[in-house]
Amino acid sequence: MEQQIKALQIEATEKFAAANSLEQLNDFKVQYLGKKGSLTSILRGMGNLSAEERPRMGQLVNDVRKVLEDLFETVSAKLSQQELENRLSSEKIDITLPGRVNKIGHIHPINLTMRRIKDVFLKMGFSIYEGPEVESDYYNFEALNLPKDHPARDMQDSFYITPEFLLRTHTSPMQARTMEVNSKENKPIRMIAPGKVYRRDYDATHSPMFHQVEGLVVGEDISLADLKGTLELFLKEIFSEDVKVRLRPSFFPFTEPSAEVDISCVICKGAGCRVCKSSGWLEILGSGMVHPRVLEMSGYDSSKVSGFAFGMGVERIAMLLYGIDDLRLFFENDLRFIRQFALRGIK
Repeated sequence: MEQQIKALQIEATEKFAAANSLEQLNDFKVQYLGKKGSLTSILRGMGNLSAEERPRMGQLVNDVRKVLEDLFETVSAKLSQQELENRLSSEKIDITLPGRVNKIGHIHPINLTMRRIKDVFLKMGFSIYEGPEVESDYYNFEALNLPKDHPARDMQDSFYITPEFLLRTHTSPMQARTMEVNSKENKPIRMIAPGKVYRRDYDATHSPMFHQVEGLVVGEDISLADLKGTLELFLKEIFSEDVKVRLRPSFFPFTEPSAEVDISCVICKGAGCRVCKSSGWLEILGSGMVHPRVLEMSGYDSSKVSGFAFGMGVERIAMLLYGIDDLRLFFENDLRFIRQFALRGIK
């Protein structure tokens, strides 16, 4: 039996050493050291030995088992390392490849224009007020001298939610709200109200949702000259020092007198082109002196204070600033359109 045990040790040692994979090594372990393996079979035959031989043979079997188990651990560790190295070699990543660049967003031209407008008025000492986009009929129309039967309401095709509430058609309601708050002591006001407005209209130059900036100045001895000087300064800051400004008589229910404001064409510099319809002038905003009735409805004493108001479409100014000929481009979310403003370095 001793010779049989030693022969088994030699055979198992050679098999363990020759194993070329963990799976094959485990198979050899089961073959020689498993519950039904060769070494276990030898142990079962020890019952045929004499009482003197059994302890010695038992010790020999245990020694062989220990040697083979240690050898298994050594070979197993070696094969595991080899398999890891093979896997790392086959699955390695070439870190010399360029990385994937994350797409970075760009500021929309409407927001760029809105920022420029706000910056100019802030430098002139104006405050910024924002208000609800769902507005009452009173603040949207009546407080601005547009009673329910006024024909000028037809000029603004509105989105009504209920008979008394609608999506605001301009940001002028914030002018009325601001005057109400400040009228008790005839406090002066110098404010702009930027924001989204809504009208039922859609084509190349109109959108059902667009942006406006309305302005209001109220105080003692405010005159038409103040209005003209403020708007000239603003328009020269937005476009260029060379731009010319003119006021044309017009009509708005909440101002009297009222004026449309034109600038010399920024495309042809006043020479005449398709954009200005060969006139050399571009209509840019509406303005006027605040109607005394509007002041009084908000609580001001029109005999002591006066004021002027103006309103402009942000999209209109953006189209002129950046040479955009279709207003619908602003709202189509085409990344090719938006990326142009980053590439051109517009700020």
